[in-house]
This record gives sequence, structure tokens and C-alpha cells, in this order.
Amino acid sequence: MFAVPDNTLLRPENPALRHPVRAALEVAADRERWASLLRYDPDERFSALVHRGDGQEIWLLSWLPGQETDLHDHEFSSGAFTIVSGRLTETVARRSPEGRAVTEVHSLVAGQSRVFGPGYVHAVRNDGPDPAISVHVYRDGPRAMRSYHLDPVGGPVRG
Repeated sequence: MFAVPDNTLLRPENPALRHPVRAALEVAADRERWASLLRYDPDERFSALVHRGDGQEIWLLSWLPGQETDLHDHEFSSGAFTIVSGRLTETVARRSPEGRAVTEVHSLVAGQSRVFGPGYVHAVRNDGPDPAISVHVYRDGPRAMRSYHLDPVGGPVRG
């Protein structure tokens, strides 16, 4: 056991150093922060900027059943996303060491998160019967998406 001197100062946390999953979970839990931004668009998934600063962007996305992204990466950004409500399916595409296409499918429900970095190619879809909400954190660059298609022999190909 040890004693902490009375004059010890607590240094405030630097939000830029907080793990992106932690940032996404904190924003997801703070519904008052984003509830007024939430919309559902029958033609395309909806997104709204919640916060920009500290080297990151935080976005709120809503997904009606059947809405999806194309296969994409986020250029030089890294980050994470967390499911607030509903469920989403993430398909991750990569090239195996032997050069073949490999896909992994992850079914995600409220409270679950996924992390991504540069070169992480994925697609997200609402396969559920209900609307879904997610919070996405982007670091090391603005929110951007580069499209890919899947070559069954060679894996994900840009363009």
C-alpha cells in the first residue's frame, strides 16, 4: 500500500490518445449528444458528423434494413465503429499469403465494435429486420472511402 501526496495533480486525459473503440463506446453511450442528429433515409444510409477535433472525426450512421456500403477502405485513416442498436454484418476482404481471396463475415450486435486501419477492406450491411445505429471514429485523416471489388483469385482490387 502507498499514500498519494495531497499535492498530486491528475493530468487530464488526452482524447487523441484514447483508443478509437473507447471513443466510439463513449459517444454511443451519450445519446443526448447525438439523438437530435439521428435521421433515417429510405434511399441511402444516413450519416452525421458528431465531433471533429483532437485529430479525429466521430460520425453517427443509421442503417435501414438492406442498406449497405460497397467494399471499401478508408485510405490512410484508422479507427473503429461500434453498434449502438440493431445489428450489422461486416464482410472483411483480404488477400491470403498465397494470393487467394479470403473473406470473413462478422455479425455484430449492440455494444460490439470493430477496429480498422489503412488497407482494411470491408463492407457493412444491415441484414436485420430492424433499423441499426452505429458510431464511427476516424483518425489520421478525414473520413474517406476508396471502392474495391473482389477478384476471386487475387482478393480485393481497388476501383
